[in-house]
Amino acid sequence: MIFQDRESAGRQLAGRLERYRDDRTALILALPRGGVAVAFPVSLVLRLPLDVFITRKLGAPGNPEYAIGAVAETGTVFYNKEALALYSLSQRDLDAAIQVQRDEIARRQRLYRKGRPAPVLTGRTIILVDDGLATGATFFASVEAIRSSNPSRLIGAVPVGPRETIEEATGLVDEMVVLSIPEGFFAVGQAYIDFTQVEDADVVRHLDAAEAFRTQQHQPPAS
Repeated sequence: MIFQDRESAGRQLAGRLERYRDDRTALILALPRGGVAVAFPVSLVLRLPLDVFITRKLGAPGNPEYAIGAVAETGTVFYNKEALALYSLSQRDLDAAIQVQRDEIARRQRLYRKGRPAPVLTGRTIILVDDGLATGATFFASVEAIRSSNPSRLIGAVPVGPRETIEEATGLVDEMVVLSIPEGFFAVGQAYIDFTQVEDADVVRHLDAAEAFRTQQHQPPAS
């Protein structure tokens, strides 16, 4: 299955999540930046609030796109043990990499939330959205961190991912919604015709538009 772009994939995901429409306990959390572009149409179609859950990949030396782990905004650190075994990294190296990503998380929190506190997750139905899984490091770290806040239900929703990663993710959440599990998977971008990089400004625009839409939906009709 090939998607035109992230928003097209999001509309298709929304169709698979229709039962959560107008669920007052539900919250969509998107992994920025690409996951926000997928989650935005899901939020509009299902009429659910949208926020971000900021998790940063720990890239391998010389290959920053290959995740040796990830750190979540709550402080949870996840290590991809298989990937980590390929590199000779000291704890000092890891601590330095983690601190760089924590600084970036703090920057994004200020930019994306504009001073708003992180949403309350306890007792809620959380739909965690990304634009796809590869190693799954950021997704797994996010799941672990969100679980520690005791949501009532945690649903993973992604357009695409390799079978092994999807199977592992399925074992970590209450429900996993995936549109495509291609054979010969090598990168998330292979599933998209348009996989243009999502910028910070796009994230802010989507979050603002989702909030404006919800505010409009809850306004009383004009007399």
